[in-house]
Amino acid sequence: MRYFKNLIISIGVLFAFAFASCSTQQPQLLFKERGSIPDTLRLAALSNGNGTSDYRIRSQDILQIRNLQNIKYVVDETPAAANNGGSGVSTQGMTYQVEDDGTVALPVIGRVHVAGMTRNEATKQIEDLYRKDVLKDPIIELKIINLKVTVLGEIRAQGNYPLIKDKTNLIEMIGEAGGLTDKANEKNIKIIRGDPKNPQITEVDLSRTATLADPRLILQNNDIIYIAQNKRAVKNEQLQNLNTTLQPALIILNTALIIYTLIHR
Repeated sequence: MRYFKNLIISIGVLFAFAFASCSTQQPQLLFKERGSIPDTLRLAALSNGNGTSDYRIRSQDILQIRNLQNIKYVVDETPAAANNGGSGVSTQGMTYQVEDDGTVALPVIGRVHVAGMTRNEATKQIEDLYRKDVLKDPIIELKIINLKVTVLGEIRAQGNYPLIKDKTNLIEMIGEAGGLTDKANEKNIKIIRGDPKNPQITEVDLSRTATLADPRLILQNNDIIYIAQNKRAVKNEQLQNLNTTLQPALIILNTALIIYTLIHR
């Protein structure tokens, strides 16, 4: 019986030591490793670094438009007149939704077809139309404000984030989301983009400084960024699951030990 008692005590000590040894944190190693940029990344820069600058406007997109000659409105109209076709007014300009037919209704000049155009192409067309019939030397600013990326996994603030700039990169987006958590694996960050049925998955290693020059880090509309857990976090989670599974058995063994001790006093 003494052997049985010692065995139970040994098992308890081993479990306590195992769980205590896995509670330390794994330090993040951002940009610690140096390295040259692979030739494949230099070639990719020719086609994959455009971000949203080559995005083609689609129906249901939301455009924010203003004339920089007048900080409030597209044209020098009263708010009531300028609200024709718009969904809101702000100091940044008015917002307009692209209709199913690919047009957007703008004050004075009416409907303008913008679907299929890049932001710069649509800006130039709208500017030319206002210059022709309405304004002298207009300076039109156009933004597509519904473009976004989704950030998931070991990030401090998961969620959807708007792509305001044409070339927002992964590092900027991680910063905007509050940075990586202590459980994050900086060597295994995935950018998922393209057709959901056949997505393109880019794996990013942020422990290498050369990664900063990777053109694939320039984000595109509807990108999904996923930050995986590091090995230590995965191991801790597995041990926690094992602890949950074995806990009832350990309780029974501890109870048996207590009963045995009371009986043989």
